[in-house]
Amino acid sequence: VQLQASGGGLVQPGGSLRLSCAASGSIRSINDMGWYRQPPGKQRELVATITSGGTTNYADSVKGRFTISRDNAKNTVYLRMNSLKPDDTAVYYCNANGFEYGLRYFNSWGQGTLVTVSS
Repeated sequence: VQLQASGGGLVQPGGSLRLSCAASGSIRSINDMGWYRQPPGKQRELVATITSGGTTNYADSVKGRFTISRDNAKNTVYLRMNSLKPDDTAVYYCNANGFEYGLRYFNSWGQGTLVTVSS
């Protein structure tokens, strides 16, 4: 299963961006989808996750500013980011896990998309 992320870029502090990530391949079902980020010089950290039923979980640093959603028919997860801060600058990675046809488990990562928040 492959994940293709898009939507990163340069934005001024206080601005907004929306990231998208589409999964493709021999997908029977997707359980959890999520976004993680890796700031410059730091380790990868969780941003937000969403279950197949729509239950969400957010890092404290993004609560109230970011919204994760998914379109199960399109196997796509989104991350709406508002009120962006310079500390949000990072490479953002999407993740999905579930089962392929044949009941083989997968846990896949997207290629990463760079978000830079700067004036």
